[in-house]
Amino acid sequence: MDYKKLYQDKLVTAEEAAKAVKSGDWVDYGWTTATPVAVDAALAKRMPELTDVNFRGGILMWTPEIFKIENPAEHLTWNSWHMGGIERKAIAQGFSYYAPIRYSELPRYYRESQTKPDVAIFQVAPMDEHGFFNFGPNASHMAACCETSKVIIVEVNENMPVCLGGFEESVHISKVDMIVEGDNPTIAEMGKAAKATEVDEAVAKLIVSEIPDGACLQLGIGGMPNAVGSLIAKSDLKDLGVHTEMYVDAFVDIANAGKITGARKSIDKGRQVYAFAAGTKKLYTYLHQNPECMSAPVNYTNDIRSISALDHFMSINNAVDLDLFGQVNSESAGIKHISGAGGQLDFVLGAYLSNGGKSFICCSSTFTTKDGQLKSRILPTLNPGSIVTDTRANIHYLVTEYGIVNLKGLSTWQKAESIISVAHPQFRDELIASAEKMNIWKRSSKR
Repeated sequence: MDYKKLYQDKLVTAEEAAKAVKSGDWVDYGWTTATPVAVDAALAKRMPELTDVNFRGGILMWTPEIFKIENPAEHLTWNSWHMGGIERKAIAQGFSYYAPIRYSELPRYYRESQTKPDVAIFQVAPMDEHGFFNFGPNASHMAACCETSKVIIVEVNENMPVCLGGFEESVHISKVDMIVEGDNPTIAEMGKAAKATEVDEAVAKLIVSEIPDGACLQLGIGGMPNAVGSLIAKSDLKDLGVHTEMYVDAFVDIANAGKITGARKSIDKGRQVYAFAAGTKKLYTYLHQNPECMSAPVNYTNDIRSISALDHFMSINNAVDLDLFGQVNSESAGIKHISGAGGQLDFVLGAYLSNGGKSFICCSSTFTTKDGQLKSRILPTLNPGSIVTDTRANIHYLVTEYGIVNLKGLSTWQKAESIISVAHPQFRDELIASAEKMNIWKRSSKR
């Protein structure tokens, strides 16, 4: 097959590609750094003549042009697999909604759902000599999306890093309907994490002390997981492995410090496995054509069976708040949407099934409101409307700046006592009083 000729035959302008979208269509808009740019701009010009167009995507790293049209809610709906700040603003404008699902289930959802994509539009790396367009740091669920889409439009970006994998990290030109050559924008960066606070560093020290040589790491996004990564990079730990949902800058620092070899991994030995990546240019440069790193679909990276097959698996994730029953909320502030389910529960469960594995839910004990009030992240019960990301039966280790506690298998009074022990001292007495009212506090328990 003459791939170069086929490429020219399928090459169209962004405006021509945008014509593929019709009123009532379901349109997949890529994932994270792969959200289209040139076709998005062309489609935004068409949107005023269209109605009821359903878009799907997630973790937007810039505001799409289709969001900027007049009265977007009259023409489109954005359905997000995982919310970010841009999408939260769109919720308030009445055209963005979260689609609750365990992230690991996305490939199966696409393959079995009755709502197949009418059109898929996303950025890719330039075609290789074998006719493949690499998904860049976005393998995630993109292969399943392509398998089920009626029309596939790829927007080539010469700046997209080529992320090597083992499977489902690219789409072949024979499956592509249209090719658009955009303006090769710089790959969007997820800014450097804010400088670690004293609280972040205190939590990180507690977690790192629990990590043995040869452990396999999963880090969530945020200041605390990044602080853990920075501390690991400076530690004496060795022969660490990586198997994670999201690849973040902290892994690059740990790898460059010589801590990651993957030598003790029972599967994918020597490879750093991830479903998608977002970070700074340093991260994209490190991932480009790096055979040590393995881009893989999310139903593999987040599969509890894959996670549990790796000895000494260490899962490290954030929480918004939690209650005295051990219910963890990582998705909302009451009814105000913040994030999504992602893969946190998969890693909490998988890590506990791992030989020697541990999962850590970490958070600061308090936060300060805009008007200066100090509030506890540890609550008697979750606020109305808050989402339970990890049930009370699932949590393993809880870590705040005041300590680390293992909550697995504790009865309600033991769990309440342990959780209160790592709460901010200012709030402990009122938490104890609440626990007493809820009949989860023993009189013998220490005040």
